[in-house]
Amino acid sequence: MSKATLVVMAAGIGSRFGGGIKQLEPVGPNGEIIMDYSIYDAMEAGFDKVVFVIRKDLEKDFREIIGNRIEKKVEVAYAFQEVDDIPEAFKEKFAERTKPWGTGQAVLAAKAVLNEPFMVINADDYYGKEAYVKVHDYLIQEQPDDGILHICMAGFRLGNTLSDNGSVTRGVCHIEEGALTGVTETHNIFKTADGAEARNDDKVEKLDVKSLVSMNMWGLTPVFMDTLEKGFVDFLSEIKEGDIKKEYLLPEMIDCLIKEGKAKVDVLETKDTWFGVTYQEDKAAVTEAFANLVKSGVYPSNLYK
Repeated sequence: MSKATLVVMAAGIGSRFGGGIKQLEPVGPNGEIIMDYSIYDAMEAGFDKVVFVIRKDLEKDFREIIGNRIEKKVEVAYAFQEVDDIPEAFKEKFAERTKPWGTGQAVLAAKAVLNEPFMVINADDYYGKEAYVKVHDYLIQEQPDDGILHICMAGFRLGNTLSDNGSVTRGVCHIEEGALTGVTETHNIFKTADGAEARNDDKVEKLDVKSLVSMNMWGLTPVFMDTLEKGFVDFLSEIKEGDIKKEYLLPEMIDCLIKEGKAKVDVLETKDTWFGVTYQEDKAAVTEAFANLVKSGVYPSNLYK
């Protein structure tokens, strides 16, 4: 049986949600956080290692709140995403930068501790069980040796990813014969009485709630890491000195690989409902959702007992 690793991107924790560390807020009946359920589902699906990508200054709190608990159940490694973790040649150029470089850099930070196929998730998203099984089974399959990268993405139905408390941004997927051909980043998507709509610059666009969106859940390979690393150098070469905002984003990088014919991304549809704490007001609904999942037997009341 091939090994497969879960990579949890948690370096951005605390950057939104009123300054509190939203990913570390309890939502389960025994103080479980969203990550507890994600890791439980991943282990159940067959993942046998977890890599946490965090900031160095969060390590102590992170280990106390979740890391030490998880280490008793599964192999754990840590990777650190820091703003100055860039090739030496660029350090002077971006000496003023204080903001980390985005999801592409977050995944790249884990390169030294990854030797097996891996799945990437956001720390503060609940994805349901189905996607973990589908991505795991994809990752342990033999892929064609045809000179292009064979990777995958879990596709969620838009209607299953909306918030009752405000707008969201989603990457709406374009798919042909089961493979991703592109992603349109769509902002200000609101849930409506009869579906969903994007409201931008006085324009209102009705959206199909059954269309698939990317929730940053990717199935990738060690070979992909070499491409990601080279892409980061190209990215840093192209942006202007002193740029403090531009980010190296995983979906944008993968989109470029698709357009250049260097990658085939299989979209694995899941009908599970996604939820997360985008807004402070979401916490009550998420806590209630987990209480219902426990009540209906989807999870034990104490995950790690």
